[in-house]
Amino acid sequence: MEKPHILVIATGGTIASKEGELGLTPVMSGEELVSDIPGIRNVCTLDVIQLMNIDSTNMRPCQWLKIRDAIMEHYNCYDGFVILHGTDTMAYTAAALSYLIQNSKKPIILTGSQKPMGNPYTDAKINLYQSILYAADAKSCNVCIVFNGKVVSGTRGRKQRTRSFDAFESMNFPELAIIRDNRIIRYYTEALPAPEDLITYDRLNDRVFVLKLTPEVKSEIFSLLFDHYDAIILETFGIGGIPAYDDSFEQAIFHWVDSGKTIAVTTQVPEEGCDLGVYQVGKKYSNHPGILQSDDMTTESIVAKLMWILGQTSEQAKISQLYYKEINHDRV
Repeated sequence: MEKPHILVIATGGTIASKEGELGLTPVMSGEELVSDIPGIRNVCTLDVIQLMNIDSTNMRPCQWLKIRDAIMEHYNCYDGFVILHGTDTMAYTAAALSYLIQNSKKPIILTGSQKPMGNPYTDAKINLYQSILYAADAKSCNVCIVFNGKVVSGTRGRKQRTRSFDAFESMNFPELAIIRDNRIIRYYTEALPAPEDLITYDRLNDRVFVLKLTPEVKSEIFSLLFDHYDAIILETFGIGGIPAYDDSFEQAIFHWVDSGKTIAVTTQVPEEGCDLGVYQVGKKYSNHPGILQSDDMTTESIVAKLMWILGQTSEQAKISQLYYKEINHDRV
C-alpha cells in the first residue's frame, strides 16, 4: 500500500528556536526539524517547505493568508498538512484556517513545542511525530491542533499554560482524540467531508478589537475605536454582565451597532460561555441584530471568525447569519 503523502509547512516558533544574545530566536529550518525525528519516514512520505521563520507573537492575519495559500497551492498533491508554529498564537491561526479552509477532507494540523528542538528535554519530537501520525491517518480531517498527545478542534484550542508541556486545552468541547503509544484513540467521530464540500476563502478584515471590561471602564473607549475598527469583541463580566451604573455605556454600544458596526459579546470566564438573557445588566442587549452572542466560543475563535466574516460582507443580517453558523465545532 502506498504511504500517505504529507506536507510539512514550517513557520518558526519555539520548536525552531535557538538561544541567542537576545533570547530564543527561530533559526532552524523545517528540514532540520524533521530530520531530528527518528522513524518518521516509515509513517509517510514527507516534503517540507519553509514558509517563514518567525516568533508567533509576530504572526498576523496577512500571514494566516500566506499559510492558507501554501496549503491550497499544494492541496491536490498531498494527503495531509502539518504546520509547525509557535504556541503563543497557534490558537488564533488554527481558528483562522478553520474559517479560510472549511470542510477539508484532508487534515490540516498545527503543532509546535514548549522547548526548542535542540533542548535535551524537548517536547518537540513527540509533538511533531504525533502530528504527522495523525495527519497520515485516513480518518483525520479538518483543522486541528495536536499537542502533548491531545487532538483539539482548530476552533476550540487555547494555550492555558506558559511552561508546561500540557500547554493546550480544548475549551467547552471534547478533545477529538488522544494519541498514545502510536495509537490514535478517537473520542469524537465525525463523517469525512466529501471532496466537493471543500469551501475556501481568501479575504480577511483585520479591523477587529477585543475589549476586556474592567471595573469603571469608560464608555469613551468606543469613540476612540470608532474610526479604526469595524467590530468589537466585548469580554463581559461573568455570564454576560455589561456595566449599567449610568446610561453612557448603553448609549455607546447602541451607537456603535446602529452605525452599522458589529459587537460580539463573550465572557472573560474561560469555561461554560455567556448568555446575555440571564441578568438585567445584559438582557437589554440580547435581541439587537448587531449584537452577536458568542455562547461558548473561545475569544481566539471569535477574533478569527469576525475577521473572516467581515472579509466577506458588511451587511449586519449576513454577518449575523454567518456568525451563528457552526463551523468546525466552534459553537454548540
